[in-house]
Amino acid sequence: MGTEAPTSGGDVAAREKENGGGAHVLSPAELDAGALFVLKSRGSWVHCGYHLTTSIVAPALLSLPFALRALGWVGGIISLIFGAFVTFYSYNLLSLVLEHHAMLGRRLLRFRDMATHILGPRWGKYFVGPIQFGVCYGAVVSGILLGGQNLKYMYLLSNSNGTMKLHQFIIIFGVLILILAQVPSFHSLRHINLLSLVLALAYSACVTAASLHVGYSKNAPPRNYSLKGSDISQLFSAFNGISIIATTYACGIVPEIQATIAAPVKGKMFKGLCLCYTVIAVTFFSVAISGYWAFGNEAMGTVLSNFMGLGANKPLLPSWFLTITNAFCLLQVSAVTGVYLQPTNEAFEKKFADPNKSQFSIRNVVPRLITRSLSVVIATIFAAMVPFFGDLMALIGAFGFIPLDFIMPMIFYNVTFKPSKGGLVFWLNTLIVAVSSVLAAMGGIASIRQIILDAKTYRLFANM
Repeated sequence: MGTEAPTSGGDVAAREKENGGGAHVLSPAELDAGALFVLKSRGSWVHCGYHLTTSIVAPALLSLPFALRALGWVGGIISLIFGAFVTFYSYNLLSLVLEHHAMLGRRLLRFRDMATHILGPRWGKYFVGPIQFGVCYGAVVSGILLGGQNLKYMYLLSNSNGTMKLHQFIIIFGVLILILAQVPSFHSLRHINLLSLVLALAYSACVTAASLHVGYSKNAPPRNYSLKGSDISQLFSAFNGISIIATTYACGIVPEIQATIAAPVKGKMFKGLCLCYTVIAVTFFSVAISGYWAFGNEAMGTVLSNFMGLGANKPLLPSWFLTITNAFCLLQVSAVTGVYLQPTNEAFEKKFADPNKSQFSIRNVVPRLITRSLSVVIATIFAAMVPFFGDLMALIGAFGFIPLDFIMPMIFYNVTFKPSKGGLVFWLNTLIVAVSSVLAAMGGIASIRQIILDAKTYRLFANM
């Protein structure tokens, strides 16, 4: 069964109205600690927009020029547009399903709650729950890795002959995340996520301006937009590029974000999505198009590497500009990592905290401090050991984010509302499920192939 949202005394009337006046509103003592302490339903649609933006608009968007390199102009632009349309549509369907069940008196707070209530307990326990935990914890590991890389870039800009290694910077950034992990609830991140939104706009503007500057400069690098490799290599690269784009648009925690909205929830998620996708339109397309235009098929895994002159003689831009851009990315990725810690925090609180005692009692503070700290420490160690985690994230994107964000919302909607099989909605949802399933399978195969090809250069604690 799904878990209903926690309420304060002032929210009861709104909840009763939302639930048709007849639903039982659970008291705090009847809620599990994960729902009560982490998924507090107190936010507005604006706060929801901040959370959505931080969960999607992350420094991973700086890999979009690399995705276009694998797909070319036509394939890349079509994939960007398709990804935007399908994910907006998908997240809106997910929100409508959640609103529908809230109106019936059962407000579902978690992805696994939706799967359990709509499809059956095995779906939540053995499919959606493990996949969501994997993609969210993978996002935490990759966030810590990205933060360490940003710190290293800034260090090399100020000291090009420095001897510090990547794993040292990963550990330093891990300490910052260790502190951020102690933020008590998802709702408590709202101001941090507003800052994250501003930072995303800032570094995207910096990267776009830098790409245009480099492209129009006298010493502009030679540009070639042809696809590299043999026909079979181009095919696998194209599916890998699609996986990168899908992962960049992915969220994986829409129900948990909607759970932070104060009742009544009707219509609020749509407004939050509109705010989020306005930022997406500004950032994703500007960075992807300008970065690919400036560097063509020499675009690297992150466009910042091109600006840093990695593989070349010297940086293509002034050090102060690159330092500021990296600093923006560093700060924003810390917020992103904090957001993706929330599902694991909620799971730990549900298991180890006591909902009958105060959230800040010693009984609950001690296990929270221990479990959250261990979670971050393990993620930091893994990031330091496996700095080639980008290859693994492409695999996680194919088998994790695509099912959660491109497939399950369509199934939830069709099962819940049972649209006519002769209608457009049913067949559109079915088509998206079919195409996404093929892309997930092919993207997974392409990712595994890339891991095998890169395995020769893998070594633990590599200074990449």
